[in-house]
Amino acid sequence: MANGKVKTVWFCTECGNEAPKWMGQCPACGAWNTMVEEKVVTGAAKKNDSHRAMAGSGNAPVKLSEVSSDSQERISLRLPEVDRLLGGGLVKGSLVLVGGEPGIGKSTLSLQIPLLNPELNVLYATGEESVNQVKMRAQRIGGDHNSCYIYSETQIEEIIKEAQRLKPDLLIVDSVQTMFAAALEGSPGSVSQVRECAALLLRFAKDSNTPVILIGHITKEGSIAGPKVLEHIVDVVLQFEGENRGAYRLLRGIKNRFGSTSELAVFEMTGTGLREITNPSEMLIPMHEEGLSGVAVAAMLDGTRPFLIETQALASSAAYGTPQRSATGFDQRRLNMLLAVLERRAGFRLGQKDVFINMAGGLKVTDPACDMAVICAVLSSNFDMPISSDICFAGEVGLSGEIRPVGQTDRRITEAARLGFKKIFVSRYAAVDHVTDDIQVIKVADVPELVRSLFK
Repeated sequence: MANGKVKTVWFCTECGNEAPKWMGQCPACGAWNTMVEEKVVTGAAKKNDSHRAMAGSGNAPVKLSEVSSDSQERISLRLPEVDRLLGGGLVKGSLVLVGGEPGIGKSTLSLQIPLLNPELNVLYATGEESVNQVKMRAQRIGGDHNSCYIYSETQIEEIIKEAQRLKPDLLIVDSVQTMFAAALEGSPGSVSQVRECAALLLRFAKDSNTPVILIGHITKEGSIAGPKVLEHIVDVVLQFEGENRGAYRLLRGIKNRFGSTSELAVFEMTGTGLREITNPSEMLIPMHEEGLSGVAVAAMLDGTRPFLIETQALASSAAYGTPQRSATGFDQRRLNMLLAVLERRAGFRLGQKDVFINMAGGLKVTDPACDMAVICAVLSSNFDMPISSDICFAGEVGLSGEIRPVGQTDRRITEAARLGFKKIFVSRYAAVDHVTDDIQVIKVADVPELVRSLFK
């Protein structure tokens, strides 16, 4: 590096754009206050850069018509929820990024995979922990330890060299923020280092047809640390959600080139690792005595899986003059809209009351089918009239107060009946086939009709 020139440049942490000076707004992606300063080497030293020195793959161009249309070969991880999230298993040659807050279970999940699959030779490269620390966690998790190689290293070239020697069935790197490429200046975790390490791992995965699982941390804003280009490089992005102080973890697909991104897996953190929750509705439905007001159950969908989730509301007189509106796990702007609909279309005066909404289990809800349950929970708390625990709701509320139909209503009804619910409120305009006689389907057209039917 002695012959190279060192200069200071500014990188955008969102898109990786390079600029010669600091700017408040990135000219490429428009993000504010995302420019960070780094020192890079230019000139003759760049000839030694790893991505320039590496030879090409040597593959000749192939006509698209001659490419085999057979499905990609997948590896089952013996974790049915993770396999479903990946679209049926881990595709050979793919690069999977798993993100999440510290302590939420990323390293635990990545270590469970080789311990549950003794038929796979796995190289587990860790830059955050020593070999002894990994061994202690492996003993707590249990499983077969004979086919998992632990390698404590932070230089990405050495990890790839060891992987080329061992030829494992799976490579796990924990984490990308601790790795560095020797050919680049900059500390581990910087924009240039994260981007270069991901690019080298992608090249290794494609050339050797070896799947790679890459662990990544997230920022305080909730996005994966490093430039946004990191998410563009990888094939699959999975992100852990939930409070790391609680027992439940949600693993959500953000990007998937080999399957659907609208999937969710639920885990419980135990003393022996992460346990899959095959029926998440059990943790999301009411867990209290009958007769409490402000509680309603919504039949929602996350991806292709139906959930029944408890919606909790509290409406009380504003104690400090200005009414508060607070929503946990629910869009606060949508809550404000629903309260405006209740006041304008149904005549309920909630302008001088504090309204708080909470979705049970730490789940973040985006399905509009929860609208009906939210307004029913608010009215139940306002009237101090409990809603029977065998009633659930599935409907979107429009600005004119109408109850709009939601997709896959039949699946929601079937799930509610399976869990023992006796009544479900849906839109009058929903196309419902005859599903089961175990549950009564009540159709309502608008909010006033819903209130008359529920609180008569």
